[in-house]
Amino acid sequence: QVRLVESGGGSVQAGGSLRLSCAASGYTYAYSNYCMAWFRQAPGKEREGVAAIGTGGFTMYAGPVQGRFTVSRDNAKNTLYLQMNILKPEDTGMYYCAAQFACYDDRLLARLDYNTWGQGTQVTVSS
Repeated sequence: QVRLVESGGGSVQAGGSLRLSCAASGYTYAYSNYCMAWFRQAPGKEREGVAAIGTGGFTMYAGPVQGRFTVSRDNAKNTLYLQMNILKPEDTGMYYCAAQFACYDDRLLARLDYNTWGQGTQVTVSS
């Protein structure tokens, strides 16, 4: 059974940085065959895509985080990362890691395409 465990969340002031990690285990196929993504959900709002990376390394970002966040993966460690810089209060929320076996690069941030989710890690940015 695939398991995703996020870590690295916390509380920071606006302008600060955080690095999230998502450790994966229990994959049927090699981790490199899975598309991986970060989503976030603020209180009272829908879960939204933040950043994703495909099996070939193609990346996709939501507009509000473009240029500030960087998604990467280490296939040897079965780990996904999200480097978040210049954080803003509107970045506050629960951040979730998600996985799907294979995918189309143009659908990397399609929430409904992902069938495996972690429990989330909280990010709070104060002004």
